[in-house]
Amino acid sequence: MSYKIIKIDPYLAPFEKDIDLRMNAYKEKRAQLLKKGETLSDFANAHNYFGFHREKGGWVYREWAPGADSMYLTGDFCDWHPRANKMEKLPEHGVFEIHLKGKNALRPGQKVQTIVIHNGEELRRIPLYATRVVQDPVTYLWCAEIEETAAPYAWTDEGFKPQKTPLIYECHIGMASEEYKVASYLEFKDNILPRIKDMGYNTIQIMAIMEHPYYGSFGYQVSNFFAPSSRYGKSEDLKALINAAHGMGIAVLLDVVHSHAVKNTAEGINEFDGTTYQFFHEGPKGDHSAWGTKLFNYGKDQVIHFLLSNLKYWMETFHFDGFRFDGVTSMLYHDHGLGSAFTGYEMYFSMNTDIEAITYLQLANELIHEINPNALTIAEDMSGMPGMCLPIRDGGIGFDFRLSMGIPDLWIKMIKEKPDEEWDMYKLWYELTSRRPKEKAIGYSESHDQALVGDKTIMFRLCDSEMYWSMAKNTESAVIDRGIALHKMIRLVTSTLAGDGYLNFMGNEFGHPEWIDFPREGNGWSYHHCRRQWSLADNPDLRYGYLLEFDKAMIALIKKENLLKKEGYSLWTGQDDKVLMYGKGNVVFAFNFNPSQSFEGYFVPVHEEGTYSVILTTDEERFGGSQRVDTNYKYKATRFPDGRIGFMCYLPQRCATVFKKTSKKI
Repeated sequence: MSYKIIKIDPYLAPFEKDIDLRMNAYKEKRAQLLKKGETLSDFANAHNYFGFHREKGGWVYREWAPGADSMYLTGDFCDWHPRANKMEKLPEHGVFEIHLKGKNALRPGQKVQTIVIHNGEELRRIPLYATRVVQDPVTYLWCAEIEETAAPYAWTDEGFKPQKTPLIYECHIGMASEEYKVASYLEFKDNILPRIKDMGYNTIQIMAIMEHPYYGSFGYQVSNFFAPSSRYGKSEDLKALINAAHGMGIAVLLDVVHSHAVKNTAEGINEFDGTTYQFFHEGPKGDHSAWGTKLFNYGKDQVIHFLLSNLKYWMETFHFDGFRFDGVTSMLYHDHGLGSAFTGYEMYFSMNTDIEAITYLQLANELIHEINPNALTIAEDMSGMPGMCLPIRDGGIGFDFRLSMGIPDLWIKMIKEKPDEEWDMYKLWYELTSRRPKEKAIGYSESHDQALVGDKTIMFRLCDSEMYWSMAKNTESAVIDRGIALHKMIRLVTSTLAGDGYLNFMGNEFGHPEWIDFPREGNGWSYHHCRRQWSLADNPDLRYGYLLEFDKAMIALIKKENLLKKEGYSLWTGQDDKVLMYGKGNVVFAFNFNPSQSFEGYFVPVHEEGTYSVILTTDEERFGGSQRVDTNYKYKATRFPDGRIGFMCYLPQRCATVFKKTSKKI
């Protein structure tokens, strides 16, 4: 069967049989999982059966543990007696359950663990479907905590729909405070959400929500897949945050980690029933050599059931509007893409490709959009897998967007390895505009990845230690002047050219100094670098506020002119001049990256005659500029004798100016 993906990208024609193989695997697995007339949403209900649930006259607790010989439930409700509550093994393969009589047999706040007997060994485990997992402050041991399930949360977000063009504010709850501590869901709701709304972002992408024992993992070593991290508060607090965001018109995406899991056994799902193969591959195939984590067996029906149910749980219980899937490249390839350059199409269609993982991702996208047709899914894939963001029916994997992961690398390379006067304008245009045909991308110049200890944000890379001494408005510094100018230009060209959506990590919009370093033994368990210093942007005596004001204006421009839904077209690339010009609809962008030369009477080509006005310039005084561009002047675009259409204008060095056609032909 020939799928539309080949018409969209004719270079895939030699691999038609490989695409058929993938699609057949998806169809076969789907048919295998679903009974006649069932949907994926009907199937993905493991969380409604397993785990703890109130029932008439008490509670029921169920668990899937095929490798267990027997199981027991213990906790503070029975003084932690390990054999007081034996679970019954049901006829279903590997399912155990126990009924606890009495309404108060389990009370909210009580701690529980599961005792698994495997080959005569007693194993203490946290229930797989625990919805709250806490760490004892004295012993540091983790255990599940019973949550009240009787009273549903009073949501007020009925009818909310995320924007189709996401302007994403990537954030981490714990480090969102300026104080030296782990911040809470409610503090984020009260203090940070209003900031995000004021800045104009319409989507937040929250990291580190799924419970993880090591805070410094940034949430990417998940232990308990159905438990929102208790570090930040209770489940009701997270619901309040999401409900408040929806009330502000802000969609909420979960940074979901289904690519791997923490290897811990006492805290996580690894060896829950005493076997490695319950969820993961056995042997080296089940271990990620670079991350030190466990890898799921996506070919196993029970694993698919667990993961798909996990997605449905987050959507229905917490009203998440979609997901950013972490580590997709690792899932797609048996070698996890380590050291691969992906220079040819044949690398996507080889024995190295994990067809079972692709099938899981297709099923996941189908389920998510079945539950909420307006949901957004984003793939973190650096390999450029063809069809990642095409509909499944067309031979794709079904994501809505992929992250343009090469763009941050481009900026690091340019800033780090080349002086300004050697920046390649042709390469810049190519890298910012090259995407798979008909596949949407999220553009970004930096995310949390570029802020971690050992790396540098764009602003810190541009200015380095000078930021410690020269960010005051009354302090002169050529280094800071350069950093502020380029920071604005880099973000403007990236946000308007590199994708169909845009992403920024919290604080980077105002050039947050230094790096992110979670409290750990190596830094004396310090929170100094694990917080956001919002006061820097609010301080009228410092220059950080200039960058914040520019970011607000940039986001407002993108929204007002609907720029990310318009195709960009090249107008002029001046390699020697370091000038780049392009258009989107009636909006024209002129960037002069030249570090030393301003141009008087520079020709700006446009497609249509008429009057053009300046609608934004990085050099405005309110953004820390010198106001070298006259924002009131009207530029008359006419047809020149050589047939070109355009107008002459002044292009200051290290400055970007945005023009818009405001009247018809003169």
